Amino acid sequence: MKLWDKGFSIDQQIEKFTVGNDREIDMHIAKYDVQASLAHAIMLESIGIISADELKDLKKGLAELASDLENGTFIIEESFEDVHSKIEWELTKKLGEVGKKIHTARSRNDQVLVALQLYYKENLAIVNDKVKGLFDTLLNLAETHKESLLPGYTHLQVAMPSSFGLWFSAYAELLIDDVYVLNAVSRVVDQNPLGSAAGYGSSFPIDRDLTTKELEFATMKYNVVAAQLSRGKSERSIASALGGLCNTISRFAMDVCLYMSQNFNFISFPDELTTGSSIMPHKKNPDVFELIRGKCNKIQALHTEMVMITNNLPTGYHRDFQLLKENIIAAFEDVKDILDICTYSIQQVIVKDIDLNDEKYQYLFTVDSINNLVVDGMSFREAYQKIGGQVQAGTYKPDLGKQHSHVGSIHNLSLDKIAEKYPKQ
Repeated sequence: MKLWDKGFSIDQQIEKFTVGNDREIDMHIAKYDVQASLAHAIMLESIGIISADELKDLKKGLAELASDLENGTFIIEESFEDVHSKIEWELTKKLGEVGKKIHTARSRNDQVLVALQLYYKENLAIVNDKVKGLFDTLLNLAETHKESLLPGYTHLQVAMPSSFGLWFSAYAELLIDDVYVLNAVSRVVDQNPLGSAAGYGSSFPIDRDLTTKELEFATMKYNVVAAQLSRGKSERSIASALGGLCNTISRFAMDVCLYMSQNFNFISFPDELTTGSSIMPHKKNPDVFELIRGKCNKIQALHTEMVMITNNLPTGYHRDFQLLKENIIAAFEDVKDILDICTYSIQQVIVKDIDLNDEKYQYLFTVDSINNLVVDGMSFREAYQKIGGQVQAGTYKPDLGKQHSHVGSIHNLSLDKIAEKYPKQ
């Protein structure tokens, strides 16, 4: 069955190419199509297109479909083009003629749009919750290990003293920036496009305020052409936000891989969280964090894909938009998995004691030594040259006792301020 069926069969090779794997992808948005269909039916009854009894029947039929989806018994057979045709067919099979009325005053275009907007809205909220879980974990680790010093690096060269508290809380605070963007994108998708039909509205006296309220959108996309043009814009915005989040997580994962290596030897994990080699029995590989890094980098490329699919398309619907669904939905599912496994794994990190008297760290405190001289009255440039001369002559002796007291430094992490800064839900 096809919603656009006009009584003739389409070439099978053309059908296979145009449908693609939409049936599988549409399982992710099926429940949202049911929700939107219910809101649409309530609206149709309110303007007299269907009767109260017909609405009652449609409510019952849609509730049964929602139950099938919840129980995992709902499937989209190959005879259907997509989830929208499947749902309408099921309603018609169960309810008769009233099932055929559900499509009144809407198009498959705004059906897809509203189902996707609902999926995006809910999954952005889920991602946000999972980011909060990782944020809390990192702040807790920062508190636990705030006294554990860690060499800081620039250019991958030993630079200045840092700490595990500083490292963990750095990534926690970076997640706040990612949440700002996620929240902004949530506002972008929290607009009801239902009623835009094929992109130019309807001659029926539909009540778009009613469906906006029923579906709990914050507002609607008032202009019906703007609603249609939001297809692609929403996906580009989401891809950018998820990519920014993944950039933060990917960099953290790279640090974990680096710090686990024997040359750094700053952290470890329980054996059961690592993998081995088929020929080297000593190996404890950070495969989880390598895959996190790889998956995150893949998602960062998604924005370019969304731009290239939609760039410079003229006003109106184009079948190109179908290609947006698969990878944006896959990205959501991957990001949720990444956040879960990252939080689960890093909770079990083993922080090692680092001997900062080790010869390779002998110049870690040169800046502190310069600052000591400045505090005693020497100019910074003269102090720099004096300590630099000691380094060149091999006579430099570090002072390991210098305290860093300003806000956000090793000995004043301001974890309470970072926690307070996290956006309220």
